[in-house]
Amino acid sequence: MRMLFAALAAALLLAVGCVASPPTEDSIAERPRLVVVIIVDGLPQRQVVDYRDQLVPGGLRRFLDRGAWFANAHYGHSLTVTAAGHATVMTGAHPDRHGIIANEWRDLRTWEPQYCTADAGATYIGHNTHRLDGTSPRNLKVETVGDVLRRSSASSKVISVSGKDRGAILPAGKSGVAYMYQLQSGEFASSTYYMPAHPAWVEAFNRAKPADAYFHAEWKPLLDEAAYARSLPDDRPEYLEGGRLPKVMGARDAKAGPLFYGSLLASPFIDQLTLDFARAAIAGEGLGRDDVPDILALSLSGHDYVNHSYSAESRLSHDHLLRLDRMLETFFRHLDVTVGEGKYVAVLTADHGFTPFPELSRALGRDAGRFDPRPPLARVEAGLAKRFGVGRWLRGFSADTLVFNRALAAEKGVDLDELAEEARRLLAAEPGVAAIYTRAELESGSREGAPYFRQMRRSWNRELSGDLQMALKPYWIFSSGSGNATTHGSPHPNDTHVPILFYGPPWVKPGRIDAAVDVVDIAPTLAAMLGIAAPAASEGKVLPLR
Repeated sequence: MRMLFAALAAALLLAVGCVASPPTEDSIAERPRLVVVIIVDGLPQRQVVDYRDQLVPGGLRRFLDRGAWFANAHYGHSLTVTAAGHATVMTGAHPDRHGIIANEWRDLRTWEPQYCTADAGATYIGHNTHRLDGTSPRNLKVETVGDVLRRSSASSKVISVSGKDRGAILPAGKSGVAYMYQLQSGEFASSTYYMPAHPAWVEAFNRAKPADAYFHAEWKPLLDEAAYARSLPDDRPEYLEGGRLPKVMGARDAKAGPLFYGSLLASPFIDQLTLDFARAAIAGEGLGRDDVPDILALSLSGHDYVNHSYSAESRLSHDHLLRLDRMLETFFRHLDVTVGEGKYVAVLTADHGFTPFPELSRALGRDAGRFDPRPPLARVEAGLAKRFGVGRWLRGFSADTLVFNRALAAEKGVDLDELAEEARRLLAAEPGVAAIYTRAELESGSREGAPYFRQMRRSWNRELSGDLQMALKPYWIFSSGSGNATTHGSPHPNDTHVPILFYGPPWVKPGRIDAAVDVVDIAPTLAAMLGIAAPAASEGKVLPLR
């Protein structure tokens, strides 16, 4: 077995041209019993570095001090959102290949809304399911590391858990099992895509109503006030309601119910619940108990909700990261005992970063703003009507692309390329627009080398995406209302620069690595450790961990 693993890993390293020495029989005695993939939703790399001195030894610093960490890791695609990032981590493919171009988009034929993990043929187990709820990986076009592992070893298990459906379903792939938090009940549930009924350990976990333990719980600063001097104070006007610590969860509610369960998402408590469920899964499924490797994927959703509401620069986000750090320390100690230190590998990354809210950036002298697409669309529509005649020339935005009314163009005999060029000219005049590319350019690759073109092309799929793709300037965000203090989704470093951290002696040699790497590199690296082929659509290289 050891010789087979060494040969497979060496072959994978040579195939991708990695300069690092391949693992040998001496350096790696066996495959890890458990691979733990942790995706912290909305965690920019800058927060890990900026708060390093306040981290505890066994949490994130376990990676920084005793593991390998990549200081220059980025997403290679432009529309940096939750679903696209989660699919990329475990497939090793960019969105143009794996098909999860955004969290939601429009069907180009019917104009019906599409959700990344929606499947009308599957329902939540024991819970109501609404239209477009996320219940299966049907829209994921390619395989994951877990799918390859399960195909090579039917007794291997792949379990994925998250506060968000897309955060659980996409890392689980086609052959794993996903469990997601339910706002109706505060429980975790899977869907009928995976099984007809929950196993006993899930039922036991839910019967205990662990979310109810946080009803009227207080989230207060973990450290003294002086420790938060490097982050923004509470109660900024840009924050959503409740932008102050301490917070009492469900303070306005007489009893625990859907409003309270939903409020836990923008708090540390959703991440604690997710990690508690993960511990139950380790015990209930016997993960990492034998030499047949398993995968446990955890997407910790709280940081994303906190950052949307208050920004990554806020004291609330600062405190949330410190609390999450302590939770991870406890969780890793649990893995050390239950699986065994030296028996598992952990990797931690994020699905995207975060752009500071524009008002802060403007105060710092940057060109920044909020791009509400509705007025620009009206102006583009008026300009097209002036050039080509009266009619509704635009169907609207789908993900980050503008979609034309092709039926009207055909009716009036308007060439689509001519329509695209005029729409681009009109849209480029709008404040905040950085780059616009047409369907013809994206299909042909004719603008290779132009600003952001490669990243934007990796987010564009000819069957799913529209006719004109755009990206905003750095520090500009799409914002059509007051729903978020800030957001993400750009090709700029604030949103693309994320942590990639590995821990797992004897497979991982400690140290900082400054070479530029891409999140697509995670999947083939894990495959090499597991002695299996990389996912078929993977575009990454095996990272130098030894």
